[in-house]
Amino acid sequence: MTLRHCEQSEAIQSAAVDTGLLRRLAPRNDAPRPRRLIALVGLMLALGYLIVLGAGYRNGDFLIDAQSSPIANDFVNVYAAGRLTLAGAPATAYDWPLHKAAEVRAVGHDFANYYGWHYPPTFLFVAAALALLPYLVAALVWLIATLAAYAATLAGILGDRAGVFLALGFPAALWNVTAGQNGFLTAALIGGTLALLERQPALAGLCLGLLSYKPQFGLLFPLVLIADRRFLTLAVAAAVAAGVAALSWLSFGTDSWAGFIYGLPLTSRVVLGEGGAGWDRLQSIFGLLRAHGANETLAWTVQAIAAAALAAGLIWLWRSRAAYDLKAAALAAAALLATPYLYMYDIVVLAVAVAFLIRHALKHGFFASDMIGLPLAGLLLLVFPYVKTQTGLAAALIVIALVAQHAFADGRDKTL
Repeated sequence: MTLRHCEQSEAIQSAAVDTGLLRRLAPRNDAPRPRRLIALVGLMLALGYLIVLGAGYRNGDFLIDAQSSPIANDFVNVYAAGRLTLAGAPATAYDWPLHKAAEVRAVGHDFANYYGWHYPPTFLFVAAALALLPYLVAALVWLIATLAAYAATLAGILGDRAGVFLALGFPAALWNVTAGQNGFLTAALIGGTLALLERQPALAGLCLGLLSYKPQFGLLFPLVLIADRRFLTLAVAAAVAAGVAALSWLSFGTDSWAGFIYGLPLTSRVVLGEGGAGWDRLQSIFGLLRAHGANETLAWTVQAIAAAALAAGLIWLWRSRAAYDLKAAALAAAALLATPYLYMYDIVVLAVAVAFLIRHALKHGFFASDMIGLPLAGLLLLVFPYVKTQTGLAAALIVIALVAQHAFADGRDKTL
């Protein structure tokens, strides 16, 4: 190669590096400004949610109805299961007619829907503790306690109050509150696992083991932990899950576990086979296909292929030299995409992926696509009640695409 050719090659590489750097919208020493922007946007959204919830309470659409009676939402299934457990009949939480009767007693009036108890007996400990309180007090304690854990987790990831405001302003948080669901707890456990994994692997394993109350979101974690040789975390998680299961068996008996196992195929048939909760509410790839007319076999096949592709991609990413923040963000987002059983309140977990992505961008710079993609994902989550399609799935796909862009760009810069 001639000297001129060498000079041309070096110029091309230098231009490529410069171009990559110019695409970064925030240099490393400009971190305070985007942090303030994140905190401001999150605060404004959170205040908006408070106004919406306050108006709903005043109009009889949140917590209590127009007659000042408690409104039955997803929390009622937890409270009813807890009351049955305190009454010495935990296994009846898995008997749909008896559980529905307990739900009616909990709110003091009949209602049209049935909110099924589909959790393993390990979660009866939480349900029984909450059932010691009056219904509305228990609902508020549940939401506030899990919200605090979730907000603290995101604050730990981002390192300051920006994480708190990101947690409070994340649109899926609003829908988790209105449903009275457990998305905050799931996000806290997944976020805690990923935030602690590098420096406190045993505590990370504790969080992951407690996630066994919703095992569908832990499917990819063992594969990643094995691929990355995080054996201590995996061992602790397995021990915690087994220990809590054994304790629940000793406390609640064999019948409770038999009821849970017997109810799994029934729940699957009603929710995933018949669409009993509505196909448009399922925020998964499976739900999208079923909502648009695909048969169950095709939907399961595509969901399985997607899960396998996600697993392969994560194993490759976690074995690469990619930044840990991007690995964590990808795993948090993929945990949602891998399961067919996904609702909007579960999408709170996506805030964990966004927090890790932002943490990486604060160090290395944002892309123009981040400025478009992240607000778009938030908007998709916000309009969920008004658009009858899988907006949560779309938001998760946008976030994982942004993570992939950062990982590709960083890898290319390292190569150059």
